[in-house]
Amino acid sequence: MTNSSVHTDIHLAGRIARLPEPWRSYALLARLDRPVGTWLLLLPGIWGIFLATGASLQTRLIDTLLFAIGSLVMRSAGCVVNDIWDRDIDARVARTAGRPLASGALSLRQGFYLLAILLACGLGILLCLPPICWALAPLALFLVALYPAAKRVTWWPQLVMGFTFGFGAPMGYAACANGLDGNGILLYGGVILWQLGFDTIYGFQDMEDDARIGVRSTSRLMETQARPFIAACYSLMLLALGLTAIHAHLGWLFWPFFSIASVLLLNQARIVNPYNAPACLKEFRRNVPIGMLLAAAFIAGRIFG
Repeated sequence: MTNSSVHTDIHLAGRIARLPEPWRSYALLARLDRPVGTWLLLLPGIWGIFLATGASLQTRLIDTLLFAIGSLVMRSAGCVVNDIWDRDIDARVARTAGRPLASGALSLRQGFYLLAILLACGLGILLCLPPICWALAPLALFLVALYPAAKRVTWWPQLVMGFTFGFGAPMGYAACANGLDGNGILLYGGVILWQLGFDTIYGFQDMEDDARIGVRSTSRLMETQARPFIAACYSLMLLALGLTAIHAHLGWLFWPFFSIASVLLLNQARIVNPYNAPACLKEFRRNVPIGMLLAAAFIAGRIFG
């Protein structure tokens, strides 16, 4: 069986489409055309910010704003690192062949210039956060640099992605709790499982090209067990998040939002079809509103607890 269609990685529309070159290619390299990744980086940070105890509402709101800006900047930086690593592979995959570095619209030097600017902006945001976040930042950068290499050495690059993209959760928790304890680590574990699940769904789009060029992925590994695997990831993730809410004594309003998100996630696992690429992309994107529901759960549980 094969993916039902081949579709581009580029969403060229609106203001970005009207930008002159090379600014349009810089915007595409930074993934400004697709905010989904920024949301999926930011939302676990919000979960952590409102799960932590001891911080005032004002502190939580300021940290949320800083994390929003930081998520946009660091997600873009991570995409640049990924595209620098994968420019040769991307050129051989239908979905990614139009990316600026893979297509030659931008040079490797231009990619490094953009990366330097983004990292400088990220450093500025980091310095506004508590010192505990400064200590965690080098690990986050290590994971960003490591992730693109994972598909070359392991069948579990989506798990490495979970560790990388999910790092906002312990960072947000540490920023408000001024430390990282078992509850923050359990939250991180839940986020890793969530991201392992939805990134495996995302990776189903590329199975044919990945197999042809020898790229490993959790999606290829779990192709014939897609639904039970995604269901296991989401079930364990929900268990972890529920336990963190109990341990942190969140209020009862956490549970209605959490329950709706749980139903949506488990239904996603029930209907996922690894051989329908457009449907997989649609289900992947649905994790943003699901993540927002969970953010609402943590916010309501903390403020009205």
